[in-house]
Amino acid sequence: MTQEAEAQAGASSRKTDLFGLALLAAIILVMTAWIGGLVWGAMAFLTWLVS
Repeated sequence: MTQEAEAQAGASSRKTDLFGLALLAAIILVMTAWIGGLVWGAMAFLTWLVS
């Protein structure tokens, strides 16, 4: 009984870790795209301002 419970807890923990890692990767991708958009917008604005 105890071994089965430990096996289930280990599998659940690994699944949670993978879900958390996937969520973290998605957040990093979105934040990188967002910051890239801000930098691009700032460069476009400054280029327009100078010209």
